[in-house]
Amino acid sequence: MNWDDTSDATAPERLADPAGERLVGSVADRDDQAVEAALRPKDLDEFIGQEKVREQLDLVLKAARARGATADHVLLSGAPGLGKTTLSMIIAAEMGAPIRITSGPAIQHAGDLASILSSLQEGEVLFLDEIHRMSRPAEEMLYMAMEDFRVDVIVGKGPGATAIPLELPPFTLVGATTRAGLLPPPLRDRFGFTAHMEFYAPAELERVVHRSARLLDVEIDTAGAAEIAGRSRGTPRIANRLLRRVRDYAQVRADGTITREIAATALGVYEVDARGLDRLDRAVLEALLKLFGGGPVGLSTLAVAVGEERETVEEVAEPFLVREGLLARTPRGRVATPAAWAHLGMVPPRGAGPAAGQPGLFGT
Repeated sequence: MNWDDTSDATAPERLADPAGERLVGSVADRDDQAVEAALRPKDLDEFIGQEKVREQLDLVLKAARARGATADHVLLSGAPGLGKTTLSMIIAAEMGAPIRITSGPAIQHAGDLASILSSLQEGEVLFLDEIHRMSRPAEEMLYMAMEDFRVDVIVGKGPGATAIPLELPPFTLVGATTRAGLLPPPLRDRFGFTAHMEFYAPAELERVVHRSARLLDVEIDTAGAAEIAGRSRGTPRIANRLLRRVRDYAQVRADGTITREIAATALGVYEVDARGLDRLDRAVLEALLKLFGGGPVGLSTLAVAVGEERETVEEVAEPFLVREGLLARTPRGRVATPAAWAHLGMVPPRGAGPAAGQPGLFGT
């Protein structure tokens, strides 16, 4: 089972559901973090999915061990819940080194970073989550630390300020980001290995669910695992969370064994449908279809119609709806696709669809 334990749930780009934590949300809450700590894979062989990343990373780590050197700096990008934190811990375990975990928002001054770097041991792995949110002065200090294993500590102020060079032991930086495009090129170029984490296929998520069920001592059949995997949005963390909720239902209202019927009924209780849409997702689609005929409609108008903040609709609901091909963003506004009409069992009016939001050749 592979996912990240991301602690900074208040980040602007990680808006939580105003009604509470979404069951299909990809940000880890405290319960998730506690469970994940027990279920994390300990090595690359145990890690499920991300085949290309695993193969490439395995070569990088084995070559470093053969040379007796520290591994190159590693940059992992991708959506929350796909395994970035897990891979950082595996890197440390494979290299036989300790790991130190921090995050970009926690490093607001160059001195914060200097204190962390100066206390690292030789070969230690420093995991820096949400690295794109680090302050600019700390970022500039990190350039020299990554390349030359040295930082300049400024003592004093004004004309009397003095730069004292501080040598650092060789270390491996593992940076994780959900927005790789926000990383400045000088920082990105200093990573020896970069990898993008992809969303998981249903078959891979089935393996994740089976592994988690075994470790949680939950009895589940193949069809039950497939049902949970199909509603997990391609994200192991969500699959794990859904498994725990279905387990609760099976223990209280059934004999404890998870079958397809039990999983479907349980997730119906929690308002997670067959494609992984929850209450907020369906509210957005229903407003778009029933109130605005499929669009186009502006984001602010759509947010008012569902009673949510504009940012909540844009950052929380829309990404998955667009990825699933249920909603399209056009210059004139949001438009429902034919798949959205079909998913809600409705017949689209004539001329509905993404093309309806595109202006004609002469603006008509």
